[in-house]
Amino acid sequence: MQVHEKRRDITASVAILKKQNKTIGFVPTMGALHKGHLALVEKAIKENHIVIVSVFVNPTQFNNTDDLVNYPKTLDADVALLSKLSTDIIVFAPTAKEIYGDQMSSIDYDFGGIENEMEGKFRSGHFDGVGTVLKYLFTIVSPTKAYFGEKDFQQLQIVKKLVEIEKMSVQIIGCPIYREESGLALSSRNKRLNAEQFEASPLIFKTLQQVQKDFGTKSVTTINKWVSDQFKNNNELELEYFEIAKASDLKSIKRKQKDTKYRAFIAVFAGKIRLIDNIALN
Repeated sequence: MQVHEKRRDITASVAILKKQNKTIGFVPTMGALHKGHLALVEKAIKENHIVIVSVFVNPTQFNNTDDLVNYPKTLDADVALLSKLSTDIIVFAPTAKEIYGDQMSSIDYDFGGIENEMEGKFRSGHFDGVGTVLKYLFTIVSPTKAYFGEKDFQQLQIVKKLVEIEKMSVQIIGCPIYREESGLALSSRNKRLNAEQFEASPLIFKTLQQVQKDFGTKSVTTINKWVSDQFKNNNELELEYFEIAKASDLKSIKRKQKDTKYRAFIAVFAGKIRLIDNIALN
């Protein structure tokens, strides 16, 4: 398995693949890989000649310094997991300087307003950081297809908009949320949960499932209040936000309309660990 840390090395490998007319599947990650990441990689393997996985904890998308410092970094374990899927995978594990040079700053993007909804309200500058690092990574890797999980549904829409803005040829593939047996959406942050937090965390998905059931018969106001009540007296989980939004533009709603697709989005703190999830409602 090839593991490259230098931009020039991954660029050279990509150039050889392009000359051979190979299709490149790309899975950008921040490491601490889990089964959800591996599912993306497996799909990429099936649909492309070669797969490149980036492992890079991007500093410009963190608005919380503690979260950046505490984010798990397990490159050796990540490479070992990937090698079990295929020894032909290429891993790109750059430093921040390798990506950003001496100017570690984000591009100021206009994503048409979707960057200001939900996560954008609570994580200032987050999507500028996401867009910037993906622009650089897409330019370096020049993939045919790039794979993202729907757990970060808002991010998935941001990435599609980024490709449109930057006029890139990469095809963005959204993949279903991979979950623990309990229903908790898999995340690298789950490793930081203590036993009590982990035991309490299935409430997040159970709440979304009930919202999905109630959406056809109950008002948005009623559902919003019910969700808030589920977390009011919970000692382990604190609700940051819950919103029902249009799937097309991610605008939160107060009333439902016919012939419109909706999703429910939630963010919860387990101590200092932030967990997000979402579900299609119709």
